[in-house]
Amino acid sequence: MNVRWLRFPQGAPGCAGRSALSPSLHLFPEMDQEPRSLAEMLDRIGDAEPDGGDRVSLDAVLDVVGRRSFGPLLVAAGVVILVPLVGDIPGVPALVGLVVLLVSVQLLLRRDHIWLPRWMLKRSVSRDKLCKGLGWLRRPARFVDRLLRPRLTALTRGPAVYVIGATCILVAAATPAMEFVPFSATIAGAVLTAFGLALIARDGALAVTAFVLTAGGLGWVGYELLTK
Repeated sequence: MNVRWLRFPQGAPGCAGRSALSPSLHLFPEMDQEPRSLAEMLDRIGDAEPDGGDRVSLDAVLDVVGRRSFGPLLVAAGVVILVPLVGDIPGVPALVGLVVLLVSVQLLLRRDHIWLPRWMLKRSVSRDKLCKGLGWLRRPARFVDRLLRPRLTALTRGPAVYVIGATCILVAAATPAMEFVPFSATIAGAVLTAFGLALIARDGALAVTAFVLTAGGLGWVGYELLTK
């Protein structure tokens, strides 16, 4: 396995808490390994290199997360929405929703590689905000990881994957409207993260939870919008 050495700016360790110069295993398109836990996903996102400054682009995040596997991409999208100081930025949930929409459609079309437009890949956030937000998610991530295990695996493979993809399209299409309903984008982030983790861990029970959360979340958003 290739080992990529990351050199962070002097005195500024990576978000994952590694030393200024340490080996970090990265998932690039040509590699088959994918993250197996939420904590590992947070580490990989934290290792994304700034693009010539103090901002981290979507392209850099995909470099460390991978561009082939649907599960890790969903987790990455959900985490971006859930990260405090990042997911709260106006327009971020809608942008992430557009990414998920494009990825999910390509999944249903059975494409081998995920394509995203260049302008989208160049969108970026402050590295400081990203690191702080990831730090706040680490303790909940460790708790979630202890609950994951393979079960009801038929709900995370074969035709079930396409049902998950279609459901993610519905969630993605609703993210612009969620910006008008306080805290509803957090539900979208939780749903996407749950579906992604379910696929990674082959946890069908988590997939069922995500389906229920999707129905409840979309119903709540629809009610709030119609009654305002």
